Amino acid sequence: MNRTRSSSWSWGAVTGGIAVAGVLLAWYWVPLDQWSFLLIDWVRSAGALGVAGFAVAYVVATIAMLPGAALTLVAGFVYGPVWGTLLISPVSVIAAALAFLLGRSVARPWVAARVAARPEFEAIDAAIAAQGFRIVFLLRLSPLFPYNLLNYGLALTGISFWSYVAASAIGMLPGTFLYVYLGSLVPNAAQLVRGRPEASGPLGNVLYWAGLVATLAATMMITRAARKALRVSLTGAAPPRQETAANRASAQR
Repeated sequence: MNRTRSSSWSWGAVTGGIAVAGVLLAWYWVPLDQWSFLLIDWVRSAGALGVAGFAVAYVVATIAMLPGAALTLVAGFVYGPVWGTLLISPVSVIAAALAFLLGRSVARPWVAARVAARPEFEAIDAAIAAQGFRIVFLLRLSPLFPYNLLNYGLALTGISFWSYVAASAIGMLPGTFLYVYLGSLVPNAAQLVRGRPEASGPLGNVLYWAGLVATLAATMMITRAARKALRVSLTGAAPPRQETAANRASAQR
C-alpha cells in the first residue's frame, strides 16, 4: 500500500515537473506577445475548456514563479471584472496552496536558501509565530514580499496550512480585483499585449479614468494601512531570540 502511494507521488512529481518545464520552455522560446495572443484567442474560443485551461496555466505559472499579473490582466480582458475576479480569486488561492505544500516538502531546501538572503523574513517568521493569520493577511495586502516567493517562503513558518489558505484568500482579493479590473478596461488584445490601453470617445475616457482612479485609490489606501499595521507587528517581533524558519529548514535536511 505504501509502495503504491509512493509510486503515485513519484509519477505525480514527474508529471508536474514536465508540465512546469514545458511552460518554462514555451515562455523562453516563444515571444511574449505571440504567446499572449495565442492564449487569448484560445481562451476566448474554447468555452468551458478555455476556462479550465486558463486555470491550469495560471497554477503552473505560479508554481514556476512566472509573472502572474499578466494572466490576471488577461482574465479581466476576456471575462470582465466580475467573472474574471470570480475565476482568478479561487485559482490563485489553489496555486498559492500548492506552492506552499511544495515549499514544505520537496522544495524546502531551495526555499530556505532563497529566504536566507532576505533578512526581513526573520522578523516575519517571528511575527507569524505570535499572530499567524493576521500577519499573512497583511502580507498579502502589502507588496513587501513578491507574491510567488511569498507562497513558498511562508511554508517555512509555523503557520498551519488552512490558516495560510484562509488569510491568503482574503488578503489577495483587493489586488486580484485591481488587476482584473485594469484588464477589463482594455478594448482589444493588441493594446493589452503591448501595454498601451486607450479608451474610445469622451464618455469612454471619463469612465476609464474615473474607474481607474477610484480602484487605484482604494487599493493604495488598503495597502498603506496594511503596511503600517505590518510594520508595527514586525517591529515588535524579536527574531534573534527565536529559531528562524530558514534555520529550521536547514536543521531538517
